[in-house]
Amino acid sequence: MQRYIFRRLLLAIPVVLGVITLVFFTSHLRSGYAQRLAASCTRDPVSCAQTRKAYEHEYGTDKPLVVQYVIFMGNLLKGDLGKSFTTRNSVAREIINRSPPSVELGLMQIALSALFAIPIGVMAAVKQDTWVDYVLRIVSIGLLAVPTFFMGPLILLLCIKAFGWTPPLNLAFYRNITDDPGINLQMMAIPVLAGAFATSAAVMRLLRSQLLEVMRQDYVRTAAAKGLRHSVVIVRHTLKNAMIPVLTILGLQTAGLIGGNILLERIFNIPGIGLLSVTSIQNNDLPVVTGVVLVVALVIVATNLLIDLAYGWLDPRIRYS
Repeated sequence: MQRYIFRRLLLAIPVVLGVITLVFFTSHLRSGYAQRLAASCTRDPVSCAQTRKAYEHEYGTDKPLVVQYVIFMGNLLKGDLGKSFTTRNSVAREIINRSPPSVELGLMQIALSALFAIPIGVMAAVKQDTWVDYVLRIVSIGLLAVPTFFMGPLILLLCIKAFGWTPPLNLAFYRNITDDPGINLQMMAIPVLAGAFATSAAVMRLLRSQLLEVMRQDYVRTAAAKGLRHSVVIVRHTLKNAMIPVLTILGLQTAGLIGGNILLERIFNIPGIGLLSVTSIQNNDLPVVTGVVLVVALVIVATNLLIDLAYGWLDPRIRYS
């Protein structure tokens, strides 16, 4: 097991380095932050040129791009992600401060989607080719067809029209769940539902197909022939083996949701990593953009490793060497 984990970590190094290198060079294709600040200069051309040179020297963009990359990688090896161009704060501190809302939103979406998808997927498989199965399949296809950036405003409109309730959508009203759970859950409720519906639809369809395949296996028919209750056969013998590909989907979606709820965070003004990414791109804050991409890449690599290790728990036949 230890050798397998060590090999996976070694393989993750070139992946992360490739992501960092790609983001670094592509982000420098746009005009830099110093150029944008100098462009807003309203003084005479000589003073504006001096201002631009001063900004470029301060941010290190006056050096060749390769030199900037070497300096960046050297600082990265020391754990220094640099400083934000706009706030002058540490990039690591900015990401840490913005992580709790994104982590909360992503984990709540995954938990709610699993709560929806697993019982519904089991019901659809057990009631195969009945009206219940057809209705659940139609609903899942419909949820898959609706993107989250449309589902969120749709749920918001339903809440306003049906219940007369509007969640606080101003950043000034945001509170952490530890500070004010009521306000926090009001802001999180609609984006959590919007993301959970899309995620649960994919999980439900995959779980249904996997359950139908596992239910046709010989050991399942043997367990039923022994006189075990149908619920015991489903839960103990069928569901566990059918969960392996479902776990893969849930794990990948977890990694993606923690850093990928950009649209929902932007629509509902949730001060997470997604909103930080949008504002940093708009302000051409390259250190923050690179730091966010690096963190998301590390989360995805770590999640994939945890998923692979969980396979051994679900299926004892899997061995790591």
